[in-house]
Amino acid sequence: MSSLNRVVLIGRLTRDPEMRSTASGTSVANFTLAVDRQRPNAQGERETDFIRIVVWGKLSETCSKYLEKGRLVAVDGRLQISQYQDKVGQNRTSAEVVAESVRFLDRAQKAAGEDVSSPDAEDPGDFDNGFGSEEPPF
Repeated sequence: MSSLNRVVLIGRLTRDPEMRSTASGTSVANFTLAVDRQRPNAQGERETDFIRIVVWGKLSETCSKYLEKGRLVAVDGRLQISQYQDKVGQNRTSAEVVAESVRFLDRAQKAAGEDVSSPDAEDPGDFDNGFGSEEPPF
């Protein structure tokens, strides 16, 4: 029996990525993505889900360097569910998406005195962690 755990999201960052390193020196970044629901609720309003994203390795470094609050990105990854006990002993469940690739869907906002449309402005456009990043030759 085979299984599939795949998540594809498009949304905007609610805050700048937070980067850190594990004890073994592996880079990891976290950010939250605001994703609008496709259908309005009973009151006719669109609702938004706030989804935690975790990015590892070189991809986390790239995201930390180029992404900021408000940027529009597409995330391709897998859903990870964790269970733990909080400080008062209550059982908790946490869900997050572990990103395998992140595609930048807009340009960085213009900083004071910086022209992001110039050829010197860095923005990688899209980046992945190397898992399945090969595009077919056709």
